[in-house]
Amino acid sequence: MVPIILVLLLALLLFGAGFALKALWWIAVVVLVVWLLGFVVRPTSGGRRGRWYRW
Repeated sequence: MVPIILVLLLALLLFGAGFALKALWWIAVVVLVVWLLGFVVRPTSGGRRGRWYRW
């Protein structure tokens, strides 16, 4: 009985880690797209090359 519980806990742990890693990959892709859009959509007001972010 104990080995079955250990195998089920391991499977649950690995599924949770896989889901978290997949979610982190999607977040990284979204951040990359927003970062690349920042180079394309630049405000040109003020006479100097402005940035869309403040830092």
